[in-house]
This record gives sequence, C-alpha cells and structure tokens, in this order.
Amino acid sequence: PGCVGMPTDACVPISRLADVISESDADLKASGLVGPLVGHVGDGNFHYCIPMDASNPEEVAAIKAFGERLARRAIAAGGTCSGEHGVGYGKLKFLEEEHGAPAVAVM
Repeated sequence: PGCVGMPTDACVPISRLADVISESDADLKASGLVGPLVGHVGDGNFHYCIPMDASNPEEVAAIKAFGERLARRAIAAGGTCSGEHGVGYGKLKFLEEEHGAPAVAVM
C-alpha cells in the first residue's frame, strides 16, 4: 500500500540474456529489493518493476542505484541501457558510456 512501481528497461544480446538476468536477480536480492521480471525476451528486452515507497529516501536511492547497475550491466554485455522506453533524463548519463562522446555530440 502506498507504493508506486519503478520500472527498469534494458536490452542485451540474446546470447547474454540468461547471464545478465541471473546477475541482475542476484543484485536485486542482495539490495534487499523485490520486483517481478517481465519482458519480451525474444529480442533481449526485459524489465523489472520494483515497488517503491517514494517517501522513503533510502528505498528510492537503493532502487535508483539498482537501475544504474542494471544499465551498466546491459552496456557491458553489449546491450543498451534502454530497450524500448527511451533515454530520458534518468539515463542520459549512460549515453556516452554506451555510444561514446562523438556520437553524443552529434545527438
């Protein structure tokens, strides 16, 4: 009660999907967080939807940190920080990591 869902969005090559999901599940559990995993994994795209009490700053910080680790994990696996939900302000900092400074300058 009183929580909102904080969605994540990542996409990795199918050959890395099982490893990245296993690592992410372990990370989620180690963070003390819970959240279902859903996806249309035929294209490597998956999402966690983590219940969040927006009035709890520690919980908000833990969820944001998990999302950042997930984005970096996807990029390191040869994927993207955003499979379909786009890159908003929350993922802007990952563009350079993913595409390099010259590409971001063109954007």
